[in-house]
Amino acid sequence: MSDRWRSLLGEVWRFFAVAQAATWVSFLLFNIALHGWLIGDPLFPDQAILVYVIANSIGMIISYHGARGWVFPDRPPQQADGGWTAYVVINLAAMALPVGCLAISRHLFGLDDALSDNLSANGVGLVLAFGARFYLFRRFVFRRPKEPVSSAA
Repeated sequence: MSDRWRSLLGEVWRFFAVAQAATWVSFLLFNIALHGWLIGDPLFPDQAILVYVIANSIGMIISYHGARGWVFPDRPPQQADGGWTAYVVINLAAMALPVGCLAISRHLFGLDDALSDNLSANGVGLVLAFGARFYLFRRFVFRRPKEPVSSAA
């Protein structure tokens, strides 16, 4: 296996690990607030999409720091804000996939139980968003620095 492929697979693996940590935080917050897991009564039982967006925004902060420090440490920030704005924009755009799955499940099919919410948003939706996020983050946020052009001696 070439060094390039080994490097890419390492990035994919680390990206997946960071995404898992952020997803578990988001998953727990979502289910605690919407379905009352671990606390009894839900905090926001009729606000599935709002709760999902808030929980995943917290996960987004976790994933940014994991990606910047561990997944792509050799790709220094090329934007003044460290790539934070592009990261947020890409995350919000990609979040449309799981939010859309959740909205379809709840509003089109009338499924509002914990299993349906989690399968639609945290299962199908996140799988769809994972590949898009990896590509877009790697391409627009955590870009490799341009190598200087060497002059022929």
